[in-house]
Amino acid sequence: MKLVTCGLPYANGKAHIGHLRTYIPADVYVRYQRLKGEDVVFVCGSDSHGTPIVVNAEQQGLSPGELVDVYHEHFQKIFEALDVEFDYYGRTDSDYHHERTREIVRTLLDNGYIYPREIELAYCPKCDRFLPDRYVEGVCPYCGAVARGDECDQGCGRHLEPGEILQPKCKICGTPAIFKKQKHYYFRLTAFSDFLKDFIVNLRGTENALNYAREWINKELKDWCITRNLEWGVRFPGDENLVVYVWVDAPIGYISFTEKACEKLGKDWKEIWLDGKAEIVHFIGLDIVYHHCIFWPAMLKGAGYALPSAVIASGMVKVEGKKFSKSRGYVVWVEEDYLASGLSPDYLRYYIVNYTSHQKDLNFSWHVFRDKVNNELIATLGNFIYRVLHFAWKNFGEVRMNELDGDVLEQIRLATEKIRKAIDEWEFKEASDAFMELAGFGNVYFQTSKPWELVKENKDEAERVIASSLAIVRALAVLAYPVLPRAMGKVAESIGLDLNNVRIDSVLEIPEVIKVNKPRAPFTKIDDRMIEELEHRMLERISGKGGEEKKEPDVERVGIEEFAKLDIRVGRILKAERIKGSKKLMRLEVDIGSEVRQIVAGIAESYSEDELKDRPVVVLVNIKPAKLMGVESNGMVLAADVNGKAVLLEPEKPVKPGAKVK
Repeated sequence: MKLVTCGLPYANGKAHIGHLRTYIPADVYVRYQRLKGEDVVFVCGSDSHGTPIVVNAEQQGLSPGELVDVYHEHFQKIFEALDVEFDYYGRTDSDYHHERTREIVRTLLDNGYIYPREIELAYCPKCDRFLPDRYVEGVCPYCGAVARGDECDQGCGRHLEPGEILQPKCKICGTPAIFKKQKHYYFRLTAFSDFLKDFIVNLRGTENALNYAREWINKELKDWCITRNLEWGVRFPGDENLVVYVWVDAPIGYISFTEKACEKLGKDWKEIWLDGKAEIVHFIGLDIVYHHCIFWPAMLKGAGYALPSAVIASGMVKVEGKKFSKSRGYVVWVEEDYLASGLSPDYLRYYIVNYTSHQKDLNFSWHVFRDKVNNELIATLGNFIYRVLHFAWKNFGEVRMNELDGDVLEQIRLATEKIRKAIDEWEFKEASDAFMELAGFGNVYFQTSKPWELVKENKDEAERVIASSLAIVRALAVLAYPVLPRAMGKVAESIGLDLNNVRIDSVLEIPEVIKVNKPRAPFTKIDDRMIEELEHRMLERISGKGGEEKKEPDVERVGIEEFAKLDIRVGRILKAERIKGSKKLMRLEVDIGSEVRQIVAGIAESYSEDELKDRPVVVLVNIKPAKLMGVESNGMVLAADVNGKAVLLEPEKPVKPGAKVK
């Protein structure tokens, strides 16, 4: 038996492309394991506790539970839309999870691995309360950078224990904090130093995770403070004024969610987590390796639970070659950007697993995305499958599957072997490359054999070619299914193949006859105009006109010299017309005093053509020209973003076109 888990998404914001590096490969892995006949339990859930959720809820006038409700439902909706199918998707604010967390903490207390210590903590005299980690900011004691209470997020990246931060101040009211003594509880991580050195030797997984963990284990370990001053969270056993630190209760979700999954599946969770009768595989992001390879196994060992077998860490994500950043606009939102565009989830699944090795950095580019779909999925895989199925349906209906080409069968066998080996090594790109190579071979075989000519001269020979080609199609439906479940589901329907009851070893167990139903093209080409509009949306976000997540204070400041480089002028719209094929874009002719400029602006959902005529606007004149939906834009009209709608900026009093904004 295998238990596969994913790092819990934090119920404090919407799903973005960075999240998917964990969840899509994990789902692909689970589907391949089930194709191999493995008994797999697949769990995940919402991480519902921690200071950021409390802070965000306060800012929105919600209770923490109400905020979690919003994002818990959001992530469930996203996973369903992308065909990521968990056996159970829980939430850590559930009663059953609180009970399991408190049971494990009590066991660690009884075993002597948790102890009290009086420490000095930041306290706000104005708010009259101790400041949990995200309520305090100050200076990192290690590198001197500005830092938040639990991490030097802008400097050296080190985890900070409560009370370590220098020059603390309250993030809520800005008052300088003072230090006061309070009793908190520590996990005796130092007691597990020898255990962890042995554990990491036997732990399997991606090298990025294992190498990172080895570095930390060889350093001096420190005991962890595992309690916080919050109302929201799992109450610490024996001291109801404190809650358990989120990095204690969140991974325990793997256990509590397994319990609920096993109830549903008719299995015994204790065989997995207490008896050690299952392989436990964690899929995570690289940024939480420390917690999963050091802190979590030490907790499990101390409480008498089974240990992880493998930790699979993904590389980081870039967007259009830039470091992923929600505050700067280098982000792709799964719901608003991708799913709202009507793009197939299969396309994104393929891009995520096939762009690069799982443990390397992935760069998301809309143009590369389009090219991979159109030039690989459609031109190679989809083209071969549809040509074969359509020819077989039109000319035969039922195809006798005898006398198959030996070279074809060998290529299917080799592809199957490559995929099995790649999945065992968590190399999802190699697995997807293998079925794409098989499709490429099929294209050459079909084209070289010319069944469209054979069928006129020797129908039996043509049928033999089509039978061998159908054998490849059938194999592809099975081998590519974990990555492309929707498209391969269509293919399977066309040839009467039940993907729920097929195994990877059975790809060469070909029936005597295959009846081919009228096929549907497995993929639809991505239109260039759609990509241009999606890219334009990102450019607007980067320029600050249409972004999400603007609450973050991480905004780069510029000097007056840099601002002076911007040529911003008052203009007047002479003509406005919608751009065909776009919901958002308008083509404007704008008088900027010295000339009339053509500018493309994403304001069609906010203004009609008549509303815009003769309207004064503010224009950034010296921005580089760009083509949007095939129309050149030579300037940028400035607007505010109000609940996703553009509101144009204009002068308070009448101003002639060409007047400079300073």
